Amino acid sequence: HGPVPRMSRLAATLLCDVRLQYRNGFYWAVAFLLAALVIVITQIPEINWRPVLPPLVLGNLVTATFFFMAGLVLLEKKEGTLEAQIVTPLTAVDYLTSKIATLTALSIAEHVFLALITVGTAFSPLALVAGVVFAAALYCLAAFGAVVRYDSINEMMFPVIVWVTLFSLPILHYAGLWSSPLMYLHPFQAPLVVLKAAVYPIAAWEWAYGIGYSVLWIGIGFVWCRRSFQRFVVAAAGAR
Repeated sequence: HGPVPRMSRLAATLLCDVRLQYRNGFYWAVAFLLAALVIVITQIPEINWRPVLPPLVLGNLVTATFFFMAGLVLLEKKEGTLEAQIVTPLTAVDYLTSKIATLTALSIAEHVFLALITVGTAFSPLALVAGVVFAAALYCLAAFGAVVRYDSINEMMFPVIVWVTLFSLPILHYAGLWSSPLMYLHPFQAPLVVLKAAVYPIAAWEWAYGIGYSVLWIGIGFVWCRRSFQRFVVAAAGAR
């Protein structure tokens, strides 16, 4: 038998990840969060949700991407399945791509629904989905790179609080609470600009920045995560 084709490996991994996420209640958790959001939204007096939607999506994405990715990494480290990847044809890129794809698909469904219950059909689905894809990929990569070095939730709690706080800085800029051109260097400023395009027209340079800078940081994230995989999974397993 020859080597397993990459697409076959990835398809099998995607299916395994969907089963793993379902078995651990991720989809039910998202449904519960959406139900809670619907209850809160219906209790709020009539407001214009359009300016609120972009930062709401960016902030809400943390749960279904960063925290879910962190939980999956810790679960697989505990069960030993992450180290088992070393002796399979599955590469670090395949592993990361599968996790990102499945969690991003879940996030798209969640936030399209969220947009529908807040602004109705007064949004651009393409811009919303693009913004969610960019932000979700960055969150997932940041989660893997940050968490793979730890073995328990207790170890990662304080660093995670710091990470999530840093992720939220573009929201302050969006709200006008911290106006600085330096914020455009922040990785999550770019997805937020694309999310803004879902409810308001943006300039051509903002589209170029939002897409280009997001792709740049996703590439950087993959390089960082591949090195982290080699250091904290492959090398750590070899040291045992």
